[in-house]
Amino acid sequence: MKRRLIALAVLAAVASGAGWYWLQQEDGVDPGELRLYGNVDIRQVDLGFRVSGRIERMCCEEGDVIEPGQVLAVLDKVPFQDEVRIAEAELAARRANLLKMETGTRPSEIAQARALVAEREASLRNAVLVLERQARLVKQGHVSEQAYDDAEAGKIEAEARLASAREALDLALEGFRAEEIAEARADVAAAEAQLAQAHTRLADTEIHAPAGGVLLTRIQEPGAIVMEGGPVYTLSLTRPVWVRTYIAEPDLGRIHPGMKAGVITDTEPDRVHPGQIGFISPVAEFTPKNVETTSLRTDLVYRLRVVVDNPDNGLRQGMPVTVVIDLPAAEG
Repeated sequence: MKRRLIALAVLAAVASGAGWYWLQQEDGVDPGELRLYGNVDIRQVDLGFRVSGRIERMCCEEGDVIEPGQVLAVLDKVPFQDEVRIAEAELAARRANLLKMETGTRPSEIAQARALVAEREASLRNAVLVLERQARLVKQGHVSEQAYDDAEAGKIEAEARLASAREALDLALEGFRAEEIAEARADVAAAEAQLAQAHTRLADTEIHAPAGGVLLTRIQEPGAIVMEGGPVYTLSLTRPVWVRTYIAEPDLGRIHPGMKAGVITDTEPDRVHPGQIGFISPVAEFTPKNVETTSLRTDLVYRLRVVVDNPDNGLRQGMPVTVVIDLPAAEG
């Protein structure tokens, strides 16, 4: 009796194993691989100008294949070219002023200041002589006190004018103060920054493709006035190609980033696009409605990204795909 029970148990185990293997083959699932289901990621970018202006040219149409760096649209450049010329003129003026301060007073200006001092000294000497003469005449009663007062005022004025000329000569000899030169250098730096900003704004009158792709939409037309940041095109990016898929928690420990993976489409089921696991989310979430899986949609899964190596037009954005991951023999 005991031997009969053991035999029955063995037969049951063999039948169960055979049934599990048959079901796996019926579903097309190799026990040494992991099959996941997902979609090629839809990645697109809205392109616009960083400055406001009037569109002069729209260079591409919807559906055009775009190369990285290709010019897609151009604004009217005239207002921005004017800004560059104004900034260049301002910078030239600031640099000339700095050069004047760093060079100091010209010899001819110093000579002129010396000549003015000599002139004022001569005027003061003459005023002193006039005052002395008026003083003698006042004592003799030949001129009025008013004449003496006028002569004294003339002497004081001559002294003040001489002092002013000597100060101007000292300034010419000393040149500009260090603080003034530093201020002039700061003015030059500010003008250089304004010129660089003007050149940047001029460059921003063109939209260049940030990457290769296909134009999905052309939103504006030539002649339209657009604000900075307003969308002009929508570009669908073709590189790199990422597949978004999900894995159940029991299988999470069987994979790791960098693991090789194959991507298969319904269009070419016999062709495998090579790739590798690039990212595994640490956060569990419910299975998205648009992903066909063999598990219930209420199951918690983990999102992962598969990066496809050397993709071609066989993989298009949004396409449903099957991801096949070959597991090590010990895990299979």
